[in-house]
Parts: sequence; structure tokens; C-alpha cells
Amino acid sequence: MTLPKSLLAGLASLMLACSAFATTQEISGVKVEDTATVAGTKLQLNGAGIRYKAVFKVYVGELYTTQKVSSLEELVAAPGPKRLTMTFLREIEAGPFGKLLTRGVEDNVPKNEMSKLVPGLIRMGDIFTVNKALMPGDIILLDWIPGTGMVVTAKGKVQGEPFKEPEFFKAIMSIWFGTSPADFKLKDALLGIK
Repeated sequence: MTLPKSLLAGLASLMLACSAFATTQEISGVKVEDTATVAGTKLQLNGAGIRYKAVFKVYVGELYTTQKVSSLEELVAAPGPKRLTMTFLREIEAGPFGKLLTRGVEDNVPKNEMSKLVPGLIRMGDIFTVNKALMPGDIILLDWIPGTGMVVTAKGKVQGEPFKEPEFFKAIMSIWFGTSPADFKLKDALLGIK
């Protein structure tokens, strides 16, 4: 049985349209890609969701990894690069946001480990202080690159030197994936837990 060329063309167009839907989803107006490339490595979307503060949408978070992860320990142990993306949905002051990150680390890291993290947390706070405000559409990338460290990019610009210590990367990731995350629903969404 042969199909008419017009039917074949229609089927081909439908398949292309479906594949386009498979590679991009939209969350609160933010396009979330199925893949991201970090340091030449193609990563898969592990999960994505919205960070709420009370009833307000703050940002869309996305987690990209080389393999599916469902916990902080799996994220840290996963081989290759990793990326956490935050695309802001509302204006927020960057300085207070940086302080919230520090509090998130304090809520998830044992007190006896905090002293080793203080220099990195001060540097992280400086990054947000310099950027003054985060506006709707602004993006922050936290990229872990093996052999380099955690590279912070804000508003399209790399912010200072990489944070080289794996312990610091784990501490920062604990803000989202630790036992006391800033937003439990976002944690589940980023880990792909329904």
C-alpha cells in the first residue's frame, strides 16, 4: 500500500511539530529546554519548577545533569558538569537574595562545617551585592565543571573566579536539595519527583 505524497508530507510535518514540543516546555512564560551544554558536554533536563515566596512567583529553576538524579548525594556524585538555572520572574534586590542563599546553606549544613564555607559565602554575597537588582528575565547560572569548579554567571557575565571546592558546590546545592530546602515543591520539581 502506498500513501499519497500529501499525506506523507502531512505526517512528516506532524512528526516535526511533535519533536519541537518534546524539546521545549514553557513554565510561567520561561522556555525550558530539554538539554543544555556546559563545558562541551550535553546535559539533560533533570527537572524544572517555580520558586514561590508566599504566593509570589520568584523564579523558574532548572536542573541539568548527565544522568537522572533524585537526591543531593546523587547530584554531587553524578559524573561530568551540572547546571542549575534561575530565570527571575519578578524584580528582587540582589543583596538580600545573596543573604537568603547564605541562610539556606546554614539551614542545611552541619554547624561544624560552616567555618570552611565562610570565605566562599562572603564571595557569593559580594557577587549579588555588585549586581544590585535582579529583574524579570535575568538569569543566574550555577555551573559545576569538573577540574574548574562552580562558575557563577549572572545577567550573561561570569562573576569572578570559579569556586573550586566540591564541598562548597555541595553546600550551595543543599539550598535547593538539602533536608531543609527553601521550597520543597521546587526541590521535588527539580528532582523530577511528582
